Amino acid sequence: MNPSFVSLDWGTSSLRATLVSTEGGIIEARSAAGGVMSVKDRQFEASLNAICRDWIDQFGCPIVASGMIGSRQGWVEAPYLDCPATPAAAAGAFTTLSISNKVDMHIIPGLRCGSGASMYDVMRGEETQIWGADVEPDTLCVLPGTHSKWAFVGEQSRITRFATYMTGELYGLLTRHGILGRLMEFGGSDSEAFARGATLGLNHSSQATHVLFAARTAGLMGEEQPAALPDYLSGILIGLEVASAMAGETVNGKQPIVLIGDDDLCARYEAALQLAGLQSVRARDGATVQGHVRVAREAGIVVCEPV
Repeated sequence: MNPSFVSLDWGTSSLRATLVSTEGGIIEARSAAGGVMSVKDRQFEASLNAICRDWIDQFGCPIVASGMIGSRQGWVEAPYLDCPATPAAAAGAFTTLSISNKVDMHIIPGLRCGSGASMYDVMRGEETQIWGADVEPDTLCVLPGTHSKWAFVGEQSRITRFATYMTGELYGLLTRHGILGRLMEFGGSDSEAFARGATLGLNHSSQATHVLFAARTAGLMGEEQPAALPDYLSGILIGLEVASAMAGETVNGKQPIVLIGDDDLCARYEAALQLAGLQSVRARDGATVQGHVRVAREAGIVVCEPV
């Protein structure tokens, strides 16, 4: 297979590079713990060279990148593209820079929706995953993570609007830096405790900050064991997120919600959605790379259909 471009998924904590063929297939994939926040003194080119300098030298093909590399904390800030947005619109809004005068790196813009009169919402990287998942029109996609995204997709993979929930970040802050973590024992897994927490969150979403305290009182009263409390809190937070999304005219229940992301997190959301009476399915693997292929194809970098 002949290379056509290098796909870069460059996020906050990790860097994944994939050499993509002219047919849109994967030739080779690499990963490193070289996320945006770990790059010292803005030495982004050194981090890039560490993972794929040989590809740049040998093949001289362009680079297509997405994620936090295009944020204000990244290599160069790529302006947000307003929703509704398609892969074609993203291909026409690349932020391009030259790498050592050898190849061009095209950064896919993040997306923005909302307004200053109400509230803006933004994403970087998740849009590429959604486009790569190639979902049916009128689909709701949920992308669990530090900042979970609930995104609506219309015709031609058009992302019409989305909402962000800081569920993962709150879990990290509450367990590492708050009193809720003092009673917890980490390292195990308790799906039943998760379900109990999720049910509590689903049933009391209007009392979110009050319900969160149950992750402490359930331990103090002996209702949950220390090893069960991390999953109990995770369930509460995800239950609150699902209930909030449902209340915000986000879910119609007519077709399955598509889950995109880490297997463990998707399994948790799958369980919480089931408790809420909602169906879900998993997106196909490799959504990020295939999203890059779709955008690259729109930009004329890849001429064949994605595999």
